[in-house]
Amino acid sequence: MNSVNILKLIVENVEKVIIGKRESIELAVIALACEGHVLIEDVPGVGKTGLVSSISKSIDATFKRIQFTPDVLPSDITGFSIFNQKTGEFEYRPGAVMSNIILADEINRTSPKTQSSLLEVMEENQVTVDGVTYKIPKPFMVLATQNPVEYLGTFPLPEAQIDRFFMKISIGYPSMADESEILSRFQYENPLDKLKPVATCEDIIDIQNKIKEIHVDKSLNDYIVSIVSKTRNHPEVALGSSTRGSLSLFKAAQGWAFYNGRNYVIPDDIIKMTVPVLSHRIILKQEAKLKKVTANDILASILKNTAVPVVEGL
Repeated sequence: MNSVNILKLIVENVEKVIIGKRESIELAVIALACEGHVLIEDVPGVGKTGLVSSISKSIDATFKRIQFTPDVLPSDITGFSIFNQKTGEFEYRPGAVMSNIILADEINRTSPKTQSSLLEVMEENQVTVDGVTYKIPKPFMVLATQNPVEYLGTFPLPEAQIDRFFMKISIGYPSMADESEILSRFQYENPLDKLKPVATCEDIIDIQNKIKEIHVDKSLNDYIVSIVSKTRNHPEVALGSSTRGSLSLFKAAQGWAFYNGRNYVIPDDIIKMTVPVLSHRIILKQEAKLKKVTANDILASILKNTAVPVVEGL
């Protein structure tokens, strides 16, 4: 089967459970295809957990959910060594991260020490316990959820950890027509229970390798760097995007081009991916927050004021 069709099949499969949110689903699937992790920030009850569960079921992958609370320990995430009295040796007991897809639910409800235990695994696809390194199965993706409303009892994610998320998406409330459809579809059973895999882990790994071969013109590299550098020099931004942000935008544009059946990137791919990839990497100055300016507003103005390159041959 065509690799692009596999991604579209996954999206359509997830849509059986998450109704009317195609763009959010597409972004999450693109992130998986680009070997990225996703931060989903939204209010409770809009389908964050359902989205993650549906994606894992659609690709026949192993799935673990970690419900973060203040008493969750780093060893719960990474695993730990236990002494086996019969053999006289320490044995590794895998933690929750030894899966293909991880749902880190309410990640901002646990301590910074536990949050940071995810850092190594998100960046390097491995965990180190008692000096021994263990590889994580591929494909590997962390989808973390956090609630923007409840600030009591939360620990804001450190900048280093937020930067490791490939993109940030929100789902939002459904339209009235979609919500009515949800009531009908969920009347007798949860569609998630009947969801069947439409792809294998090998399919995803193959797609990840193909996306790396998508051509990006040198002028588009410069366009990406120009957008990112403007986040660093903007008068209302305290801290702009890192170089990791540039790399993520480059990969996301390749992923979106691939998803749309092209073997080359066009400027529209970069424009489409700028907000999901860069919005969480920008820290605003206090006066900007007081004026109710958002990272999305700043990125929109940067895109408006950055010359779009004309790529020869397109």
